[in-house]
Amino acid sequence: MQYSWDFLIFFKPSLTGEGQYWELILQGLGRTVLLSLLSWFLALGLGVLLGIARTLPARWLSLPAGLFVHCFRNTPLLVQVFLWFYVVPELLPTRWGMAIKQMDPTLNQFLTALLALTLYTAAKAAEVIRSGIQAVSRGQTHAASALGLNGMGSYRHVILPQAFRIIMPPLTSDFLNVFKNSSVALTIGFMELTGQTRQIGDFSAQPFEAYIAATVIYTFVTLTVIWFMQRIERASRIPGFLGA
Repeated sequence: MQYSWDFLIFFKPSLTGEGQYWELILQGLGRTVLLSLLSWFLALGLGVLLGIARTLPARWLSLPAGLFVHCFRNTPLLVQVFLWFYVVPELLPTRWGMAIKQMDPTLNQFLTALLALTLYTAAKAAEVIRSGIQAVSRGQTHAASALGLNGMGSYRHVILPQAFRIIMPPLTSDFLNVFKNSSVALTIGFMELTGQTRQIGDFSAQPFEAYIAATVIYTFVTLTVIWFMQRIERASRIPGFLGA
């Protein structure tokens, strides 16, 4: 069967009554960007705390942090999304579970995807941050102590600023993974970019054009992020360290 290409399909009214198909693409892109940015910033904050805890001598902090990292880092993200969306509401007290089920479906799907992406990404970021902290010379820690800084002061003013400059490349990779991993949200009905693309393909009977458009958008966004992060990497690079 010969396929009939029609890239003008994006300028035709959608069967959902939400405007033209290109508007659905933009709506999905906006949801993807919002979900990715919120997940990344929340995951980065949690990852910093977990990464620090993993390097502390106090085992009552390092052990729970290590358990969290291993549980969420080594479990497929899709399984975690299904767990939070389908299983957890059934395990909560009846009133809480009903409140979640009666929530606006789109909000429920967004919050579930946000929670799953945040925890999964935080576990991966924690290991990157831990490695960055351990890459900082012990002499820097001793110098901070000699200046009168306490433990948290040393982390805040000496260790973390250097660690972040070292681990900027893998953090860039983690951010790109968040953007790409956001597509799992379509499995619980959240219409982000991939979800809208699939819907357009189903409604218009032009799936190839829809997926080509999504591929171009994903590529453009990721290349933009790479360009931006490379500029940050060059500006924050430690002279003489790691071949800089």
